[in-house]
Amino acid sequence: MAHTPHIDIAHNAITHRARRIAASVAAVCCTLAMVAGCGTADDAADSSGSRNSIVTVNSTEPTKGLIPSNTNDMAGWRIASLIYDGLVTFSTSGELQYVEAKSIAANADATEYTITLKPNLKFSNGEKITASTYAKSWSFAANAANGQVGASTLATIKGYDKLQDANGDKNAQLSGLHVVDDSTLKVELNQPDSSFPYKVGDIAFLPISSKAVKDPETYGKKPIGNGPYKVKSWTVNEDLELEKDPSYNGPRKPKNDGIDFRVYQSLNAAYSDLLAGNLDVLDSIPTVALGSYRKERRAKAVNRQGPSFVSFTIPQSLEHFQGEEGRLRRAAISQAIDRNAIAKAIFRNTVTPATDFLAPVIKGHSTKLDTSGVLSYDAAKARDLWKRADAISPWSGSFRIAYGADSTDKEWVDATVNSIRNVLGIDAQSYPFSTSKELSSAINERKVGAAFKSGLQSDYPHPEGYLVQGYDSSQADGKGLNNGDYKSAEFDALIDKASAQPDLDKAVATYQEAQKVLLKDLPVIPLWYKNVTAAAGRHVNADFNYMGVPDYVNITKSH
Repeated sequence: MAHTPHIDIAHNAITHRARRIAASVAAVCCTLAMVAGCGTADDAADSSGSRNSIVTVNSTEPTKGLIPSNTNDMAGWRIASLIYDGLVTFSTSGELQYVEAKSIAANADATEYTITLKPNLKFSNGEKITASTYAKSWSFAANAANGQVGASTLATIKGYDKLQDANGDKNAQLSGLHVVDDSTLKVELNQPDSSFPYKVGDIAFLPISSKAVKDPETYGKKPIGNGPYKVKSWTVNEDLELEKDPSYNGPRKPKNDGIDFRVYQSLNAAYSDLLAGNLDVLDSIPTVALGSYRKERRAKAVNRQGPSFVSFTIPQSLEHFQGEEGRLRRAAISQAIDRNAIAKAIFRNTVTPATDFLAPVIKGHSTKLDTSGVLSYDAAKARDLWKRADAISPWSGSFRIAYGADSTDKEWVDATVNSIRNVLGIDAQSYPFSTSKELSSAINERKVGAAFKSGLQSDYPHPEGYLVQGYDSSQADGKGLNNGDYKSAEFDALIDKASAQPDLDKAVATYQEAQKVLLKDLPVIPLWYKNVTAAAGRHVNADFNYMGVPDYVNITKSH
């Protein structure tokens, strides 16, 4: 999730067991009804009358409040992206489209951009949105004193480094932002960045009200946005309902009256509600239904390529994973995983084994970079690599992969550690955290003490959103999504070279060279690309966008 989500920490990963288990799904909803928010027939209407125009969708509880620059999970991303508009968005196929920007013009070497805003922009409370609003919002996001998890997404703006004092002035501004007038903002970068017009589509670049800057904690719970919806109600761990904002004049005009995000502790329970007619759209199919959901007559099935890259991260600080010993062990573990077998047995071929660090729908994706075969299953080579690592320092302890127990990750994590254990002859275990939120917090605080499920799903469809956000040194040490704290001068230099190349095709070639460094170092172990596997009620018309999530504003119901 550039900085998201969009990293997808847990909720969106999809796994599968045997088809015969599907018959037991309905019972799960009854057991979990109180905690999962399972609906009933009575939910179809409230005291005010028909709710047919309110769309019900599944969710998990957002990890943090709804300040865009402090959102790093998919649950929060989905909601924030509906209550805020930014300079740009992307079509369902990933093409850049202007929203609040009238134009974004670069100078000759992509070190300066002039942003012209459309007229008469406002937040839902009537507060005007001007160039100054964007300058203050971006400065708030970048300033370390404000502790925003998406801060590093703005690192290429001039003056960013001077704002990295956690004890500094919370109101200090980025020196590279120059407000020319209400509709014109000039942005000076500290290095060329040809991806900048795409990057401003990241959630960290969304504008926030002046009230957020003054009291971010309160604002995060009761946000004032400028998007097509606004928050109607929020009951923690149960439900977050958005209602259509009647004052919205932007291009994403909703075709429904609101979106009701129902928090589920289990996708099994959500799937049962979908089939029972108590949920309109399910964004991920649970393990037990992957083999059968496409034949289900009570729902419309979706299965297509998406932008989600799934991996697990082995932190650079983990014992036995530094230097040459670490490089050998990472390669051994990668080659000890039978991705094809897991894709077939667990996922019923709704994932594709990874061949690089992007995703099939992202420009620059390649199936030909792994010339050494490090992403291919080879038990003999894996054992040899492990033996060479033992010669440097004998292995001790257990190799663990952490995941959120409220996600659908258990089956594939179990299968992965079993493959590693069987090939390498070591103790390898699954390491469940009670919730994805708990795991996310442990990752951010560097307290996991094990490998952990990870992945990327960029806010903007550009290779920079995956490679820089996930592995550049500037994103390490809690400053971004490089949660394994990988640092490579060789990789960073190639990324800088790609960023300075205004020709996208030439930039992509350099990004691919940078990926070859990642294939050598394996800061994360690439696993697979996840298809968009989802479903909607028979009466619901729903499409999915470039992020692989529902195109919420265009969802309609036929009754």
